[in-house]
Amino acid sequence: MFFLLSLVLGVVAGLRAMTPAAALSWPAFLGWLDLSATPFAFLGHPIAVAIFTLVALGELVTDQLPQTPSRKAPVQFGTRLVMGALAGGVLGLPSDMWIGGAIAGVIGAVIGTLGGYEARKRLVASNGGNDRPIALLEDAVAVILALLVVWLAA
Repeated sequence: MFFLLSLVLGVVAGLRAMTPAAALSWPAFLGWLDLSATPFAFLGHPIAVAIFTLVALGELVTDQLPQTPSRKAPVQFGTRLVMGALAGGVLGLPSDMWIGGAIAGVIGAVIGTLGGYEARKRLVASNGGNDRPIALLEDAVAVILALLVVWLAA
């Protein structure tokens, strides 16, 4: 189950890179995910929660802008891979399975990045080229999946 959750959180990173960090910071802050004895204990600090939440919300807004680079561009793709690895690894820290979690997170990030791109492109085409509703749907999918993963992990 843990590897599946890491994979799904990686998919979320592929859809919205910063959403997994925000999603993990909240249960760490609330004490639902014990990261206190790990290098990622800072995720539970109120300042980290605020920063990651604001950055994730900012990403949801900037994704709506026409000048936003493609998620398949090298920097954006790389960021999604790193965030997927971090998210999956953080999920595995309490059970000392962070390497497997990181690998699952990277695989999920590849799936989320490439699959999300293709799905969005096809849905936009079938919607007469109107991107906004599809982007909002993708936002909702990413947030709901992230919340589901952290709820199940906690």
